[in-house]
Amino acid sequence: MTFAQSTVADDTTTRVKAKKPDSLREKFYPRTFRFGTDVLALILSRSVKFSGWELNGDIDFGKYYAAVDIGSSRRDYILSTGGSYHNEGTYWRAGMDANLLKKDPDRTMFFMGLRYAHSSWREEVTVISPDPYFGATKYQLNNQAVTAGWGEITTGLRVKVWKEFWMGITARMKFALHVDGGTAINPYDVPGYGTIGKGINWGFNYQIFWRIPFSKPRKAPPLPISK
Repeated sequence: MTFAQSTVADDTTTRVKAKKPDSLREKFYPRTFRFGTDVLALILSRSVKFSGWELNGDIDFGKYYAAVDIGSSRRDYILSTGGSYHNEGTYWRAGMDANLLKKDPDRTMFFMGLRYAHSSWREEVTVISPDPYFGATKYQLNNQAVTAGWGEITTGLRVKVWKEFWMGITARMKFALHVDGGTAINPYDVPGYGTIGKGINWGFNYQIFWRIPFSKPRKAPPLPISK
């Protein structure tokens, strides 16, 4: 009888231990909203060749994060022939990140993710054509409504600095670009993507964030105390 009771007790303990990982699985629900900006874009805006901004946001669902970016960009180049190139437009990205450090109590992120990105802009080129009889002649060519789409593979880090203030870095591999609307000239530079013709483009962001919790962290119920 004693042996049988001991065997039953051992089996019950084994089943209880086997069920613990299921009870500790992270539930899929929105925990926090985090929003911020790209510091590099603000620094580069001091240049005469570029001005722009970018806003970033994500929602914490546990292991996975829904991420959205929006931005604006304007670029000016001086051509070697004496002419100039100008474009300005907006872009957005949307996708998901998977946190590979989900067990960290501070929710530190080392992530991999995917994005779909879209951009719309206008651009113009001023061409100076020298003529020995009539002098230099200027021509202006422009595309008024150009759009583009592409995919991105992302990776990076998000770290809690103080209370709800976070900092992070994001690296992007941009691929599969398709452009529509370039009728007068061949599109040259895509806001949010970069120069056309390189096959795969790379991007890097240095970001700051502020996090807003939707609710307090859920705590596991206390275990019953046996007497």
